[in-house]
Amino acid sequence: MTMTKASYDFDFAVAGGGPAGTSAAISLGQRGHSVVLFERHTFPRFHIGESLLSTANDAFAALGVAERIEAACFPEKWGARLYTHDARSGRYVDFTDVREVTRPQTYQVCRQQFDQILLERAREVGVDVREGCDVIACEFAPDTAILDVACRVDAATRRVRVRALVDATGRGGLIARKFNLRTEEPLLANIAIFSHYTGVPRLEGPRPDDIRLIARSDAGWFWLIPISKELMSVGVVLPKQLYRKLANGSAEETLNRAISDTPIVAEFMREARREWPVRVEKDFSYSASTYAGHRWILAGDAGSFLDPVFSTGVSIAMESGIEAAAELHRALLKNNFSAANFAAFSRRQFVVGFYTPQFRDVFFSPEPPDLIFRSVVTILAGKWNPSLWTRFLNHMFFGLVSIQKRFNLTRLNFRRDPDAGYPTERAPKTRA
Repeated sequence: MTMTKASYDFDFAVAGGGPAGTSAAISLGQRGHSVVLFERHTFPRFHIGESLLSTANDAFAALGVAERIEAACFPEKWGARLYTHDARSGRYVDFTDVREVTRPQTYQVCRQQFDQILLERAREVGVDVREGCDVIACEFAPDTAILDVACRVDAATRRVRVRALVDATGRGGLIARKFNLRTEEPLLANIAIFSHYTGVPRLEGPRPDDIRLIARSDAGWFWLIPISKELMSVGVVLPKQLYRKLANGSAEETLNRAISDTPIVAEFMREARREWPVRVEKDFSYSASTYAGHRWILAGDAGSFLDPVFSTGVSIAMESGIEAAAELHRALLKNNFSAANFAAFSRRQFVVGFYTPQFRDVFFSPEPPDLIFRSVVTILAGKWNPSLWTRFLNHMFFGLVSIQKRFNLTRLNFRRDPDAGYPTERAPKTRA
């Protein structure tokens, strides 16, 4: 039996109000569909993931928020400063070197403010945004998706019927857990420890708000991200095995210890004052065996998330939300919501490579071959589908990394001993 339009409360539902969920909801609303968005928190709320990529500008334009993002006066990001732990080596990653992106300059953002802008835009295009509402269960019948939603405002649970669901519930992974889709990335089983600080000096020169990435002498690395005129997000990422060796005491003590034994970071943080509690994220790299099914699509972190080293999270989330909306729009035109192939954003090669000493030796070299490094920067700026020439040059870059394993093309900057904590193919059996 075919259900009539009246059988649905909305055309589509979106679970989750982060960048993936709001991007999907906005895109569906722009096409004239009736959409409800459920967000379990009440905004504004804290969230990690503060550094964007150049390709985010394309998403801002598509979503109709470009002017608002610019008016928010977020710190401008033009690239990244790379440092080794002792500052003896490193270089600048300059997004203006990239010829395959629309606009090189992007932003470092305070997620509370950034996510609020997207949520308000969703309301503006007609999305029924319901904060404090959590999708606690979902079922997928032949002709409808059925959601059970718990709302904190009145402590009531309601049932909602829609044509299809966009799952943008992030690490919570509503559908991924329901259908056992999630697979951990054993080579990226990392722990992030971070907080926000005042009193951290900006970079000198015309681009003071670029992200700083500092590679420790072992397998760990630091980020320093300006998110306002006063606040700096500072965090360290440690492979799980290395974390077990360094963690002795509270999260705050572990972060302080990692700062103090990384000379250049200790210098940056000499006058710093912590303004937020120290937070910890564990095992935050995973993928899904499939990204779409009968009347559902995964978007953003609900499907996959890779290590934050190259700041892909928010940009991929927005792109996947926009693509999810396009897929559902096409499905509605054909009245066919059967399982479809929804492309995963798999960036595994670059991210896993960062956790090898040879990759770091070449990547942090102050004078790598310009043409090859420019091709690497193209990917790091968020251009996932570069030209054939750029892809060829990227293969050459990884060829240099392979040669570095046997011959010293550049100075050895990083430890190779077993205690350095580089991940291995075999995932550890115990958990942090």
